[in-house]
Formats: sequence, structure tokens, C-alpha cells
Amino acid sequence: MRIPVDIAALGSRAAAMIEELGAISASPDNLTRLFLTPEHRRAADLVARWMSEAGLVVDEDALGTVRGGWHPAGPDAPRLLIGSHIDTVVNAGKYDGAMGVILGILAVAEIARAGLAPSYGIDVLAFGDEEGTRFPTTLSSSAAAAGIFPPASLAGVDGDGVSLREALLAYGKNPDDIPSAAYDPSKVIAYVEAHIEQGPVLEAEGEPLGVVTAIAGASRLSVTVTGEAGHAGTVPMRMRHDALPGAAEMALEVERIARADRHGMVATVGRMHVEPGSVNVIPSRVVFTVDLRSGSDDSRREALTRFEREAHRIADRRGLGVVISAFHEVATVPCYRDLQLRLRNAAADLGHRTPSLASGAGHDGQAMSKLCPVGMLFVRCRGGISHNPAEYTSPEDMGLAAAALIRFIERFQLPQLDGGPNGAQT
Repeated sequence: MRIPVDIAALGSRAAAMIEELGAISASPDNLTRLFLTPEHRRAADLVARWMSEAGLVVDEDALGTVRGGWHPAGPDAPRLLIGSHIDTVVNAGKYDGAMGVILGILAVAEIARAGLAPSYGIDVLAFGDEEGTRFPTTLSSSAAAAGIFPPASLAGVDGDGVSLREALLAYGKNPDDIPSAAYDPSKVIAYVEAHIEQGPVLEAEGEPLGVVTAIAGASRLSVTVTGEAGHAGTVPMRMRHDALPGAAEMALEVERIARADRHGMVATVGRMHVEPGSVNVIPSRVVFTVDLRSGSDDSRREALTRFEREAHRIADRRGLGVVISAFHEVATVPCYRDLQLRLRNAAADLGHRTPSLASGAGHDGQAMSKLCPVGMLFVRCRGGISHNPAEYTSPEDMGLAAAALIRFIERFQLPQLDGGPNGAQT
């Protein structure tokens, strides 16, 4: 069955929904909507209303994930999951996460209205902790759905000293119910997410949609460089043990390693703390962070080994100490080849070529990959800008993405997928 799609109407509706959801914020001056806050509650209620209006059966799990179900084959039939998140960073854009939830609702609403009767059901999911902005956790909502929620994270506290457990209770949830949020793996076919690219590649190639090949693995390091404080005016340059130039040289080494990589590696030194921090004192201690991401775990591991070797070489040459510790490690998640092909064919049916892209940003698909095969559709965003109020995706591109999801769903008649991650056959 081929469902007629009105791309302009879909895009217009998506844009209106983006504006309505984007108005829910903790601040009148910018968009800030953190996990388990009153703003999250209002956003979840709005999404639940949209789902209900679309004819979906609405539920909410123990982590606050809003679930809109359409089950034409009955509640016991296997399910295709479509979703994204509704939490934001501080001073955020309106499209990151929210667009994927909205497009999922619009696509399933069109499918249901058309009277399609597949042998599977669909759940649209609105997760709440993808950004990891409030608590020292990330992906806790999708981890619960995937059955891999770490109970120890309930003890993590936000900037006000409120633990995740306490916040859940205040939100009206019972942490003891978290295991019930997990899907039965035998009843889930796949997880698919539409998301803004958060990068400039699609715009540069003049294409509105792209297919994600993998969600890049990430390593985060804390690097502590120790030297010796001294008077800025009396210690000769040749006799200094200045921690800051050593740290700066190490930061530049991170950049060189990433630039030389052939797997789309990116590296960022996002934070640097200098002690004692006085204008007339030679720095004795510098602590900086490294965020290293790559579409290849082997490449990422090799880069980490090289950085550690070079950092110690720099420290030895300058008479400094250096300690490197990892505080975050996420493996690369390949997107399922069969889902890539199906998304590509759906876009081709609308007359569009879809470049293959790796995602350098993290997504709920990383947690959901522990439950089922994952696939992602990227949507062009202006200037590649994200996590910024200037974030923007046009109504036309959102309409195309919604139409591509509709084409994807209407062709997705078989619950068994044909190809595994990275092209392996199942």
C-alpha cells in the first residue's frame, strides 16, 4: 500500500509543534529543559497529548519516557520503536531530539489514518535523559528501555545536591519500578531515530537527508599536569617547570592525532583549569579534559595509546609530571545494514540521494543497540549548528524526513531483518 504524503503539510505541522514544545523552558530568555524538572513534566504532557490526538495509546515508564503505542496486530505482536529525546542542554536549540519525537508521531499518525495493517506494532518514544545535563548520567531513559539501567546511577546528584532517586520520586515515579521499563528483546524488531545532523556535511552536499552508518565511540580523559610554581618575574625561562605550556603542547598533540586519522576522528580539549591562577605566578598545576571520538574503536584506542605516550614524552622533556585517567568510555555502535538500506530506499522513493554519515554525537541508539538493531536518519540543519539557539531545520526538510519515515514504515512488512551490523548477514 502506497500512502499519499503531503510534504509541505507535514513540514508545516512539524514546525508548529517544534515552536510549541520549544516554548517550554526553565528560562524566559533561552531554552533549557532538564531531565525530571517541572519543564520536563510539561513537555512530556504536551507530547502525550499529541500522541493521544494521533490515535496512539499513551503510557509513561518509571524513567519518565513517554510511549505512544499503535498496535494493529495486537499487544503481543513484535514492535518497531521510533523515538528520540525531549530534554535539552542549557541554552539549547529547539530541534535536537524534539524533532525526532515529533516526526515519529506525525509518521505513525499518517500510517494509522491510512488504514495500514502490518503484522507488527509501533511505539513512539520520548526519552528524557539523552543530554546528561542535570545528573552525572546519560542515556538513563533509553538504558531503562533497553534493560541495561545501572542502579548505581540513582545515587548521582545534580548541582543542587538532589539525587536521581530523589528526583524520580519528586516526579511521581518509583525507582523500584525501573526494571519493568525494559522491553522484551524477543518482542522488539528495531529502533529507528530521525535526528538533525548537528554537523555541516548534508548542507555542503546539498542533500536534506542522510543515512547514519555508525554512532561514534567516545573516550573522555582527565589530564593532570604538575610543575612548580614560581615568581613570574624572577625565574629564568630555561629553569622553569611551567605546567601550562606543557599542557598546551599536549592539547596540540591531541589535535594533530585527530587530524591525521582516516576514520573521521574528532578531538576536543573543552576544559582547562590552571593553578594557582595568578597573573604573576608560574602555573604549578593544570587539569584539562580530552574528548576523543571516532567511527572506529581500533582507531580510537590507537589514538589514546599514542596520546598517552606523547604526553609523557612532553612531560619528561619539560620536567613535569602527568597523570591521565579515563572517566567515560562508549564503544562505537554500528547501524544495522538492513535498516540503512531501507531508510535509503525510502528517501530514494522521494527523489533524494542520501549520503552515508557517521554520527560524532551520542544518541539514545547507543543504549538501544543493547536491545535491538538500530538505524538513524539524519536531517540537514542550517550551518551545522546545534546545542545553540541558532539551531534550525527547515519545514521542507522536516516534511521530507517525515515522509521518508512513512515510506520506511509502509515497506517494513517483515519483522525479520536481513543484514547485520557492518554488513554481516544474520
